Amino acid sequence: MTVAPHFAFKNNVLHAEDVPLTQLAKEHHTPLYVYSRQALRDAWEAYRVAAEGRNVLVCFGMKANSNLAVINEFKKMGSGFDIVSGGELARVLAVGGDPGKVVFSGVGKQVWEMQAALKAGVKCFNVESEAELDRLSQVAADMGQVAPVSLRVNPDVDAHTHPYISTGLKESKFGIPIERAPQVYQHAASLPSLRIEGLDCHIGSQITEAAPYLDALEKLLDLIDQLASQGITIKHLDLGGGIGIRYTNETPVTPKELLDQVFDRLAARKLGHLQIVLEPGRSLVGNAGVLLTEVQYLKHNEAKNFAVVDAAMNDLLRPTLYEAWHDVEPVQPRAGDKQSYDIVGPICESGDWLARDRQLAVEQGDLLAIMSAGAYAFSMASQYNTRPRPAEIMVDGSEVHVIRPRESVDSLFSSEKPLP
Repeated sequence: MTVAPHFAFKNNVLHAEDVPLTQLAKEHHTPLYVYSRQALRDAWEAYRVAAEGRNVLVCFGMKANSNLAVINEFKKMGSGFDIVSGGELARVLAVGGDPGKVVFSGVGKQVWEMQAALKAGVKCFNVESEAELDRLSQVAADMGQVAPVSLRVNPDVDAHTHPYISTGLKESKFGIPIERAPQVYQHAASLPSLRIEGLDCHIGSQITEAAPYLDALEKLLDLIDQLASQGITIKHLDLGGGIGIRYTNETPVTPKELLDQVFDRLAARKLGHLQIVLEPGRSLVGNAGVLLTEVQYLKHNEAKNFAVVDAAMNDLLRPTLYEAWHDVEPVQPRAGDKQSYDIVGPICESGDWLARDRQLAVEQGDLLAIMSAGAYAFSMASQYNTRPRPAEIMVDGSEVHVIRPRESVDSLFSSEKPLP
């Protein structure tokens, strides 16, 4: 069974909406990223319904997938954007996104990035250290501007997710310890080139339950009350992103379930005036894409069976980076006995695997779909081993759009220069 309704079997062939993946592989070759336009729309609709009638700004966490076609879809549906680099800001501006609906996160903002964001007029800088606060104040002063800021605080809440994507604990590089936040806010208020707008928190990614959000929320609301007693007014509360998706058998909290509980807490604390900002990434795009790959060879060793495919860790880093699970679907399932296979790529690394111990009936030349590859697949892809990155395809019903062509080998080193 596939993990997303927009990728379904018809006549024993896996389709993206109305297009068979066999057709896409024949016309565009493999490896290949394939996205569903309707999946993007349906994922956004869950947030739109949850936010309806409430003061909520949803900012797509575009680090998950920053293709211009993808972010343009969200712009047209009314999304803001959560960015973490000057390059991502440039992408937002390239599709005509509203910089007034952009929040700029990240621990290492450079001067040129601050300048570009101030010039564009972003909604807010999510500041992650006192040193960054001082730098931003100086950059804004030099430009004759006032920078809108939130402080990202670290509430020391366990998001119950993988350590590499858990960002709210004391040992994390992200944010300011919540105990120090009142002092740092006072410092921010003393800097004439800064304007305090909000409070920011992001505790992790692939979170499947509301409890960690609510644990963090209580600490944040206590902090807002404390800041108010010091004369510091908070206009918006940014709860970050992190709502998970179904990779295998997860049942993640829905946007509505989360926001219903958040607004109940705000009402109880008489803080209903606050705007809530959310930064979803994976939950908007994760199950909107697959990575299509072809089996090149089968190897049967004493200890393991391997299906060697043409996709690799440079096309989908998540499994080797933090042992992430992705379902694997044969595009044309075969009858017969299944065997346990590791799905591995051609890269010269033992870590080059996409899935382990999967029960498959498979032969050389078969197509496999690595599911849930809409988030952190192409956006984390590299050209390791001088491998061109695959094309990205958007399917819209029966229509097929190439939203990024496949790279050529020549293009990978066209700007390099041998020494004389």
